[in-house]
Amino acid sequence: MSKYAWVTLATNDSYSLGALVVAHSLKRVHTVHQMAVLITPGVSEAMKTKLRAVFNVVEEVNLLDSKDAANLALLKRPELGITFTKLHCWRLTQFEKCVFLDADTLVLRNSDELFEREELSAAPDIGWPDCFNSGVYVFRPNLETFSSLLQYAVTHGSFDGGDQGLLNAYFSDWAHKDIQKHLPFIYNTSSVATYSYLPAFKQFGQNTKILHFIGTVKPWLQNFNSETRKVYVPSEYQHLANFLQFWWDIFAEDVHSRLSPDMDRIEEKLRRQYWEAGNAEYVGRDAFKHIWAKIQQTMEK
Repeated sequence: MSKYAWVTLATNDSYSLGALVVAHSLKRVHTVHQMAVLITPGVSEAMKTKLRAVFNVVEEVNLLDSKDAANLALLKRPELGITFTKLHCWRLTQFEKCVFLDADTLVLRNSDELFEREELSAAPDIGWPDCFNSGVYVFRPNLETFSSLLQYAVTHGSFDGGDQGLLNAYFSDWAHKDIQKHLPFIYNTSSVATYSYLPAFKQFGQNTKILHFIGTVKPWLQNFNSETRKVYVPSEYQHLANFLQFWWDIFAEDVHSRLSPDMDRIEEKLRRQYWEAGNAEYVGRDAFKHIWAKIQQTMEK
């Protein structure tokens, strides 16, 4: 069995749905490596069972919170505080090397060659390319690194209130020391970039290997018609239509069929998470029923 692993993080049930799609997208491209998911107490017991059926390793971790509410407010993304939990990936010492994938990524092509890279390899962030985006990165699990990162977090905090600011400050030589640690953008193609630099996306987008649904454009928050098997894509997200549809294709074919009646309490939990994330326009009861219909269909079988 491979000593390498793809690692993701799920802090609640909605992100767990994303993690399940990530795992199945990896399976579809025939990765030869293991898959691990870090979860927090926010993941229900029913969802944990579903995760264990897909991932080689499911490990619950204590929630870390950056406490930098002022910085998080600037980003209008207060939920990022809990992503300090991501630091626990350095505790997966049963693996020699890992690639971290945020739960809002989607693997489009086999990317096992990433394991040939060294820590800390990542792609540039489109907002400030001298920083890397922490949605995809190569790392080596190590307890000393984990301890050092925690100490750094306590001492220095994070300049953006989230894990990306902390990791960029800790691995501060990424921008200039070793170009081999700069991953091509195709390994972490931001969904925002497909809109902000559309000509480049039209030219190079077909080479994308890993897409990152950055920001609030989460696939699981879009309306899905269970009869037509088509996702409704708002006009402002039309540039993402094919990717959102592919995400839902994987969900419909590989994830929803494995959900079961013991998850009947997930609806209200997901609804509450959507409201807390500030996505009310997509989660009113009329809108939510379309998202939930696909899950409910399975439970009735």
